[in-house]
Amino acid sequence: MKQIRIGSGAGYGGDRIEPAIDLIERGNLDYIIFECLAERTISLAQKAKQKNPELGYNDLFEYRFDKILDALKDHKVKVITNMGAANPESAAKLCSAMAKEKGLKKLKIAYVKGDDIGDRLEDFMDYQVLETGGRLSDIQGEILSANGYIGIEGIVCALRDGADIIITGRVADPSLSLGPLCYEFGWSMVDYDKLGKGTWIGHLLECAGQVTGGYFADPGYKDVPELWNLGFPIIEVDENGDGIVTKLPGTGGMVTRETVREQTLYEIQDPENYFTPDVIADFGKVRIEQAGKDRVRISGASGKAPTGKFKTSVGYHDCYIGEGQISYGGGNAVARAQLAKEVLEKRFEQIGLVYEEIRYDFIGLNSLYGDSISKQLNAGIRSEVRLRVAARVKTIAEAELVGNEVEALYTNGPSGGGGATKSIKDIVSIASVFIPVEDFEISVGYLEVNE
Repeated sequence: MKQIRIGSGAGYGGDRIEPAIDLIERGNLDYIIFECLAERTISLAQKAKQKNPELGYNDLFEYRFDKILDALKDHKVKVITNMGAANPESAAKLCSAMAKEKGLKKLKIAYVKGDDIGDRLEDFMDYQVLETGGRLSDIQGEILSANGYIGIEGIVCALRDGADIIITGRVADPSLSLGPLCYEFGWSMVDYDKLGKGTWIGHLLECAGQVTGGYFADPGYKDVPELWNLGFPIIEVDENGDGIVTKLPGTGGMVTRETVREQTLYEIQDPENYFTPDVIADFGKVRIEQAGKDRVRISGASGKAPTGKFKTSVGYHDCYIGEGQISYGGGNAVARAQLAKEVLEKRFEQIGLVYEEIRYDFIGLNSLYGDSISKQLNAGIRSEVRLRVAARVKTIAEAELVGNEVEALYTNGPSGGGGATKSIKDIVSIASVFIPVEDFEISVGYLEVNE
């Protein structure tokens, strides 16, 4: 029975590259995926593209592909990644130039477009926003981006045309793996059980080291060996869509029933109805069985017809967050930090700070659990505490006032304050709408390196 080996090279935008290169060089892979887009990442990429039309791809694209292309010289592994973010075409051009410089030959690079509908968003302003129940037109801030979670169409097309590297924008995370499975095994787009199985494969791979113990580790409760040397996962998939989750020998981490079960449920609201652009996957009756050390057999996923709509993330400028922090140490530290908070409250009232929301944290005392639980946990004497104040405001000027008042505590507040810092964050928020598949035009472009 035919088998395909897919490895995961990244689980988020800033992930490590060393485990990915190890997989390319030692993993005997057919494919490796790099999943590097989060909800807000593409909006930030759109802002970069607005400043420079040649940018808009992942910030670490060049760094990663410098090492990936070196590894591909001796290992014919196909690469599929959403590192193209807001500008997959420019990313492909950069990849092509780097490949030529490194002397690679007979390399076909594809870029998938069509997820970006920002220039047609006016057609959808009456659509309902998932998070609020209101209309897209209700958004007050500047809209920065609108990208649909498209499915496998462009990836499969590129593979049929012989692509070695496929660079996409906003593609649904599991589709990065489902695409090559559909291509290799010839699965029909209405064989929903197989599509559900392939989506589970992609879901297990999309977060890389999480399924090999990274997000699983909890010392003394769920111990994971050599976490510092965490290996990334490989899944061996057969033509029925079942597989074996494993990792390379000599790497840290582990693959067990428990790590696979946790990742299966990660970010899944309803395991029996996991909505993707390609299928509604059903993980309700999956079987997860230990098949040896660092080998877990998976089977039993299924699926049903998709909704015919792509979830579309609309990024918009929401607000600014002004923040200031200062530490107090030694005897009576907590009381001095509490007095500093009272000073700030009065000062913000005095200067007329206009904010939508404000919070004060005593880091090390109550910043994780709030006052009610933290008081029970902190019965002993504390010799140090860090006061943090953050306010959600509409202008940079208001945001600056927050940090300035915290810094002023050096000489205008309780004694012994030190290590004051201040910062301003430009906050991009996301509104989700569901837009019919027919409103997206998926296309694939190619660049060939032959010399």
